[in-house]
Amino acid sequence: MKSILSNKWTKRCVSVIASLYTAGVCILSYFSIFYNIYVESKVSLCLLVSAVSVIALVLMLYTRNQLLTKISSFLILFAMIPVVLLYFSEKALLIPIVATGIIILLMSGAGEGKKTLFGTIILLLYIFGALGYFLFTSFFVTHAKTEVIQDGESPSKLYRYKIVNTEDTSGGSTAVYIEPNTADLQYPFVTFKLKNMERICYMERPISGNVEIQWATQSRSDITSQLGSISEDIMVTLSDDELEQLGYTKDNTFQLSGINVYKRMEIGLTASDVAPLKLDSLTDEELAVFDIGRESDGKYFVLEPTDDLYLVTKKESGEKIYLSELNKKGISEFNYSHLNDYGYTLFELERDTSVPLSSLNDVQLGMLGVSDEGDVLAFNGKICFRFYVAEIEDYFDTESRKLSIDLLS
Repeated sequence: MKSILSNKWTKRCVSVIASLYTAGVCILSYFSIFYNIYVESKVSLCLLVSAVSVIALVLMLYTRNQLLTKISSFLILFAMIPVVLLYFSEKALLIPIVATGIIILLMSGAGEGKKTLFGTIILLLYIFGALGYFLFTSFFVTHAKTEVIQDGESPSKLYRYKIVNTEDTSGGSTAVYIEPNTADLQYPFVTFKLKNMERICYMERPISGNVEIQWATQSRSDITSQLGSISEDIMVTLSDDELEQLGYTKDNTFQLSGINVYKRMEIGLTASDVAPLKLDSLTDEELAVFDIGRESDGKYFVLEPTDDLYLVTKKESGEKIYLSELNKKGISEFNYSHLNDYGYTLFELERDTSVPLSSLNDVQLGMLGVSDEGDVLAFNGKICFRFYVAEIEDYFDTESRKLSIDLLS
């Protein structure tokens, strides 16, 4: 037995198992940034985390001279920085993990110089991180007095809502918040709820004394008719993939805006004609005024590309540069290659990825991901939320993860 425990391959295998604890801490760090935590039983959670931490600590001490364990000893406390800052009130979760990280850092097989160096760096990160977070929450996060007066779920269970009264110096407000009810991660004794998913779908000032919530289930076709009766100018913003499904190409989406008055006059417009111009509404002669050519198949290209535009598009001098090949940086370079004497752009080439809702039939709406039927919410008799709009505008993209200052509040 002793020979097995002292075998280097045994220790290497155990160090791999022990590193799973570090991986779990890194996942928790990720959760702390993008999820709010709700602990159902602090005692049970503390016992569970403590038990796992003790087992991991024993395994890491046994393999403290292995490279993987040495790396883990430095990573645990580093990964816990956002957890400590954002979940500071959850001591039952923090104390066992931080204690494990400190012990293994002090007792790992890494050299004393390395432990001192990394320990000092980690300590400074905690100090400056805590100071920065305190200053941010003190000066940049508003702390208004709020009260949740009602909450619940939609009939389909896909959404949940809450009605919040906020007191301020302007008489306060009553707001209806909607968020997805399917983005929570549930584990024993704890639930993680995705941040920044709440959307205010209705707000009333001052605080409303009467609150009546009504949920209904409506079909896609019925809502289309309702929205059409409200306005025929409702526009829907689509992604490139969605536009492609509907038969649009990138060339169909290009338009010119902010056109200089002299450029407008060159194509027969007046100074009052300030609406954006779709490229497919212009003749070849009019397009040439904006340094744009059109091939017989409808593809647009730059007539006289600059050296900088060739550089941005990574093309050889003399090659044809098509507008559909330009990314945001390429479009920006094209615009800034056409300036007036005062350094202002003569026009702005841009993409318009919105289409009129009235141009979409029921089959196309289904292709875009709008369900056959869903939840509609009315607040005091006024419709303030339709599943239809939430789905077509992608209100609740639970798969996206973008870092932002809002995640710290």
